[in-house]
Amino acid sequence: MAFGRSSRRKRPVEPVTLKILVAGGFGVGKTTLVGAVSEIRPLRTEERLSEAGRPVDDLAGVEGKNTTTVAMDFGRITLREDLVLYLFGTPGQDRFWFLWDELAQGALGAVVLADTRRLEDCFAAVDYFERRGIPFTVAVNLFEGAEQFPDEAVRTALDLDPEVPVLLCDARDRASVRDVLVAVVEHAMARADRLREPATT
Repeated sequence: MAFGRSSRRKRPVEPVTLKILVAGGFGVGKTTLVGAVSEIRPLRTEERLSEAGRPVDDLAGVEGKNTTTVAMDFGRITLREDLVLYLFGTPGQDRFWFLWDELAQGALGAVVLADTRRLEDCFAAVDYFERRGIPFTVAVNLFEGAEQFPDEAVRTALDLDPEVPVLLCDARDRASVRDVLVAVVEHAMARADRLREPATT
């Protein structure tokens, strides 16, 4: 029996796995983003907001929020047959920031999710990734009723470097979130290539 090329078994591709963080302020949509795009049931560590947390949890603009992430959200998405992203959503409140260093270990890059109604809430995440040299993309979550601003206005308000991508997204929409994640990977890879380039004298 003759065997043609088509009859040969294709060797399975071993995918490259990359770690991406999803950060931002309290109630900005991090858990929603991970859940919208994950191809597995997301791991969530949410707890109900309590009376004890009212003095420290600013609910301005997110009055309907009744749960909060206390450790992380986790999800997975296959971008290509040979590329899988593991998503780690960070907790948004100040009192959980001690977890960030653990979550950031080995991360290729990050998404900083922003809400134009409370843009100052993502300053801490921007500062964190800048200080640690972790490439990131800012994704402005399009909440209903929130005023939209041009990308450059957001860039100026956050004092971002010119190469940091700024995108609009809907954290509930799988295709929109996927575009953001692709932008993070491309930005991180381009930055790595620039760092590998020999310095010119």
